[in-house]
Amino acid sequence: MAKGDSVRILIADDDEDDRMLISDAFEEARLNNPVDFVEDGEQLMDYLQRKGDYSHLTEAHKPGIILLDLNMPKKDGRTALREIREDPELKNIPIVILTTSKSEEDILKTYHLGVNSFITKPVTFDRLVEVVQVIGKYWIEIVAIPANV
Repeated sequence: MAKGDSVRILIADDDEDDRMLISDAFEEARLNNPVDFVEDGEQLMDYLQRKGDYSHLTEAHKPGIILLDLNMPKKDGRTALREIREDPELKNIPIVILTTSKSEEDILKTYHLGVNSFITKPVTFDRLVEVVQVIGKYWIEIVAIPANV
């Protein structure tokens, strides 16, 4: 996948305020990548598998990276992560956990399930902007993401 603006970012987070703050942080960090949001693990899987409300999406909408909250309704991030890693069509998409959890158990379990990074959500907006800048620098500018993940 080409580096830069072509990398689509999918953010799965159930908290409306967090989604707004993350969106604002992306703007503040001047990341111009296309960003899509889903609100729970079921929507995440529907988006990735092109089901339900997301059946109209094309391959062009496949994310190059997923930012995943762990504590979501319907299907939590741990379960969604497991399903993504077990799906041959989805397993190579890089996934960064972005959650309020600081639990060592969550960190160990998600790495065991194949997460690429684990980040605890910062408590201030300025720090969130810094985290988004680092995510952008690393995952968008530095890392080579496979095409058609």
